[in-house]
Amino acid sequence: MKEYTSKQELIDEIKSASSGFVKEFVNVREDDKDLRMDGVDRTPQEMIAYQLGWMNLIRGWDSDEQAGKPIAMPAPGIKWNQMGELYSSFYKHYSQYSLMELCEMFTTEVDSLTKWLDGFSEDEVFKSGGRKWASSTSSNWPIWKWVHINTVAPFSTFKSKIRKWKKLHAV
Repeated sequence: MKEYTSKQELIDEIKSASSGFVKEFVNVREDDKDLRMDGVDRTPQEMIAYQLGWMNLIRGWDSDEQAGKPIAMPAPGIKWNQMGELYSSFYKHYSQYSLMELCEMFTTEVDSLTKWLDGFSEDEVFKSGGRKWASSTSSNWPIWKWVHINTVAPFSTFKSKIRKWKKLHAV
């Protein structure tokens, strides 16, 4: 896993990876947003919904902690061994939006996420215990790992998936 030397380096990487990811959807037709291709495990809509879902979850955990509410991780009624249910909830939640709307929502959410991240101190981002939610699992990760694993890493992975999807669709 990539490591970062500063909060700004993480923010810059999020912006770069997210920009490359969302640009891949420019030439995807609206009628094809729900088209499943053999060899690609998600549709274009599902790829963006997955990203939106995780960005909202992370910020939601923090918002709940700051409000003194109990934190349900990964989500209310869902356990860590039920990721399929979690992803299905993301796909359903964002299913009514057009591909253009999803891309706009994605860009807005990335901006909100990076502004949120910028509000932390370097210690909060890089040391375990920066937030209770971040250290509430057995992994005891600092905030940056949660953010990286659920933004930069899948932005890059899913960029490859949408490229493969487009290549298969063009055949």
